[in-house]
Amino acid sequence: MFLEDARDYQLIFLISFLFLGLNTRDWTLNFSIICIAIATCLITQWCLSSWQEYRTRVQASYPLTINCYYAIIFSPTVVSSLRSGLITALGLCLLLRTNNYSTMMLAGLTAIASKFLFRRGNKHFYNPANFGIITALTFTNDAWVSPGQWGTDWWYLLLFAGAGGLVLKRVGRWDTSVTFLLTYTSLEAMRNWWLGWSWDVWWHQLSSGSLLLFALFMLTDPRSIPNAQASRILWSVMIAIVSVILKDWFYLSTAIFWALFWLAPLTILLDEIWSAPRFVWKSKPELSM
Repeated sequence: MFLEDARDYQLIFLISFLFLGLNTRDWTLNFSIICIAIATCLITQWCLSSWQEYRTRVQASYPLTINCYYAIIFSPTVVSSLRSGLITALGLCLLLRTNNYSTMMLAGLTAIASKFLFRRGNKHFYNPANFGIITALTFTNDAWVSPGQWGTDWWYLLLFAGAGGLVLKRVGRWDTSVTFLLTYTSLEAMRNWWLGWSWDVWWHQLSSGSLLLFALFMLTDPRSIPNAQASRILWSVMIAIVSVILKDWFYLSTAIFWALFWLAPLTILLDEIWSAPRFVWKSKPELSM
């Protein structure tokens, strides 16, 4: 049923943010690029989820007939996984900028494929949208991320915080966002004080819609982040520290995305140290990706 799955709330909010950004901000994003991102992510998700479902049935010695192949590609598990693919596509549309179709296709394809390629057991450890963004930034010359695209209007921040809070309440991963934001803002405050700058500079640095979107919607992906609360808190602190180092010492405007990308594999080690049940989506717990 609609709205039983936390991903339904994510989809509503991300679509609203995209509509808001296109109509109230001067974004260099056209409709065809959005369609390319959504089509690439959904087709890739459908194909790879069907392949995984096929392998599962083969390993279980399930008798495969023509009707069975049809049942696989339209199985509830595969269809349900399309929600995740659409969320990844919307995340790419909100954060990644390019004027080239092939660049967005590369980002979408690698984002979804990363969930099936980089895994330990039944869990992937890279955030798909983050992986696609890093791939596009690394292997193309026409992709960029604009951290200031939302400006510093306070009502954007309140909107993102309210929507993010509702989603986090559903998935129970508020600790990750709160820890990251507290650590990040504290480190920036100490640097601001050390340099003797006005607190207006500190507030301007933190009044970023992109930073809130990252903290509330990308950093809290319950399927790829550490399972235990203790490990999530430690992991969030490390991402905040690395982000500040990359941003303030290496002047990397995309620091938060690189920090998440480099520290994502640490999830495997943290899950070994602090054992906890893995998060499952309510609609199809075992196999949804």
